[in-house]
Amino acid sequence: MKSIEKLIARELLQINAIKLNPANPFVWASGWNSPIYCDNRKTLAYPSVRGDIRNAFCKLLKEEFPTANAIAGVATGAIAHGVLVAEALDMPFSYVRSAPKGHGLTNLIEGEIKFGQKVVVIEDLISTGASSLAAVEALRNAGCDVLGMMAIFTYGFPQAQLAFEKAGCKLVTLSNYEVLIPEAIEMNYVDSASLETLGKWRNSPETWNK
Repeated sequence: MKSIEKLIARELLQINAIKLNPANPFVWASGWNSPIYCDNRKTLAYPSVRGDIRNAFCKLLKEEFPTANAIAGVATGAIAHGVLVAEALDMPFSYVRSAPKGHGLTNLIEGEIKFGQKVVVIEDLISTGASSLAAVEALRNAGCDVLGMMAIFTYGFPQAQLAFEKAGCKLVTLSNYEVLIPEAIEMNYVDSASLETLGKWRNSPETWNK
């Protein structure tokens, strides 16, 4: 697994899906300031990278969730990756919106799901885990047996880990912040000053640079 974690981390850095810019922090949707930003939608533009992600997801699913019989993606970032995995494994696919559609059938879950389906949820990124777990709850409320979630990358925040534990949802990821930083150093993406800034942010992301 370590080799996959390093491979995905390096690829995300190489295509600038993960940007490290301590001097000019990003503002997340949560309002947090951050010296790091992850946009895994970029991976879709690189066939070799999206192929590596698909293959890694498929391998991980067979190892961690061998009884799964359906895939669900979290809209919108994980829809494409979820489809790729479902296609490769010949499984049904659906996706979960962040809110019910405002017209037509007002669906929260798009596609066809069946009561009792053993579902693995695909996500592109885990930060606090709130939006990801909302998708898990929606699927459970619809009668699915959610076996767990697989994501491309996680920042590894303690609050996210606690949230998944509280929700009783197993989380496995292809790569993570702890693996990313050594790779970024080796690839000369960060210098010592930037590394210090990243460390301070990682210790208190909610209040950093306020």
